[in-house]
Amino acid sequence: MKLPSLRLALALVAGLACTAAARADLTEGMKKGTPDVKSISALTFGPEGILFIGDPKGAALFAVATGDTKAASEAARPMKVANINEAIASMLGIETRQLVVNDLAVNPASQNAYLAVTRGTTPVLIKVDRATNKLSEFSLTDVPYSQVSLPNAPDQGRQRQEAITCLGFVKGRLYVAGLSNEEFASTLRGIPFPFKQADKGAGIQIFHGAHGRLETQAPVRTFTTLDIKGETHLLASYTCTPLVKIPVDELKPGAKVKGTTVAELGNRNRPIDMVLYEKGGKQYLLMANSSRGVMKVALEGVDSVPAITNPVRGGGKAGLTYETIAELKNSVEQLAKLDDKNAVVLVRGPKGNLDLDTIPLP
Repeated sequence: MKLPSLRLALALVAGLACTAAARADLTEGMKKGTPDVKSISALTFGPEGILFIGDPKGAALFAVATGDTKAASEAARPMKVANINEAIASMLGIETRQLVVNDLAVNPASQNAYLAVTRGTTPVLIKVDRATNKLSEFSLTDVPYSQVSLPNAPDQGRQRQEAITCLGFVKGRLYVAGLSNEEFASTLRGIPFPFKQADKGAGIQIFHGAHGRLETQAPVRTFTTLDIKGETHLLASYTCTPLVKIPVDELKPGAKVKGTTVAELGNRNRPIDMVLYEKGGKQYLLMANSSRGVMKVALEGVDSVPAITNPVRGGGKAGLTYETIAELKNSVEQLAKLDDKNAVVLVRGPKGNLDLDTIPLP
């Protein structure tokens, strides 16, 4: 072999070795077996088809290597499954009223959707194939996984159910929102992955304009991540419905962090899910809610909008503005980003049925 060819071959081998090492590193600490998942309140995906599962009942987080890494064809049809709750209940051998859908996440590696459901008291994962819209149960039996326990979860009861309310993965860390047993019960954690251990997290304080006071006990309901002037922030929303930005660099174990309230979006409402996207060179937030429809929030000026520090009474609004998407007037109960142009929604119909559908990002 000539010297240049030898050098090229060695470089290729080294590159492959580095790639293999990087992939192996993501599964560091994983073992093959059946994770003891007692409940599922939240899902999110990391790279290479790794699914993160929040288990508030067990006060634990799980990372599962799904092996679901084949990208969907560009010609794949929109995801659309009518009466998906009935189809899942039939597949699991239960009545529809016994089924609860807890969360929805899309695997960016394959664009397949995963639903966390509860069958009676048993958590189950349902996979929806991007190409065929076919449903299947994703078994947690004999899978590569790792786990980490939360050291300061609340005791059993309602607060324990809110120990994990939302998950998000960015830049090698799993961000976890929920409640703890600390003085500032509202807690955010940034846990490095692969897992080693989870710290006690940072206690979060916000000014809630609709309530006219500082709060530390209400959990973040949903969040996304965005970079503001080169720094990663969580953009988080709470019940009744403040929108708050929190720099992740401040989320140190045991820290007391005050978020900046950048919008009040109306009271008597619970945010469900949010996705961040770009359109026409501008950033937007699409947020599904329990009683105020689906909001499109313009994020222009999020870096400079004055913090809300005074009461916002009578269900009023302040800070960043939004529009309500009229086409999504039915109740959207789950929302997840499918790709750069589309989102997947789970919509409750007038007869109580749940439909999975694809919508263009507005």
